[in-house]
Amino acid sequence: MKALNLAKKAYSKTIQNLMWATGYNVIAIPLAAGVLSPWGIVLSPAVGAILMSLSTIIVAITAILLRRAKLD
Repeated sequence: MKALNLAKKAYSKTIQNLMWATGYNVIAIPLAAGVLSPWGIVLSPAVGAILMSLSTIIVAITAILLRRAKLD
């Protein structure tokens, strides 16, 4: 029973991470491509790299939170 509960929680966390990453990239990729450059907002490559690293860190943190799951 615990294995089934863990599998359900892992699946839920996977969907959460997928939604986070998709939403983040839907916003970040156009910004990195220069969509806002006509208004003077341009991301430097260094800022883009930091933002992509931040995305990875957030997904990793949400996955680590799975350890707190109650497997009753």
